[in-house]
Amino acid sequence: MLSTSTTASSAAPAATSSASLITINHIWLSLEGTDMRGGIDSLLSRVVQSFAGGAVQHSAYIFSNKAANRLKVLIYDGQGIWLCTRRLQSGRFVWPRDQSGHISISGEQLRWLVAGAPWQQLNNPQTITRV
Repeated sequence: MLSTSTTASSAAPAATSSASLITINHIWLSLEGTDMRGGIDSLLSRVVQSFAGGAVQHSAYIFSNKAANRLKVLIYDGQGIWLCTRRLQSGRFVWPRDQSGHISISGEQLRWLVAGAPWQQLNNPQTITRV
């Protein structure tokens, strides 16, 4: 089970306990395309090079390939490193284009991102001005 401190946690089923295996306090999205053949060590090297403080405890770092149909999430839980992968059979993840560096996203934006939804619209509510 994955929990983020940036949003309210969902209720666990009544028959199970609500213990969290991984706690994530910060989520970082790497905007540059990444070679998905790399594993923990190559992604951790990118984190150390790109972030001034290196890998921070209870943080997740998300990488995508240039085609935006694969994701890798590197998580440092304070004891070790986790590597999660997701590949879409068709379509693409909604990914910022023509940018470099990294941005911070919320737990809710992460859920939208991995579902393939337009997560950037969560912070830009639309206003109706004409009927």
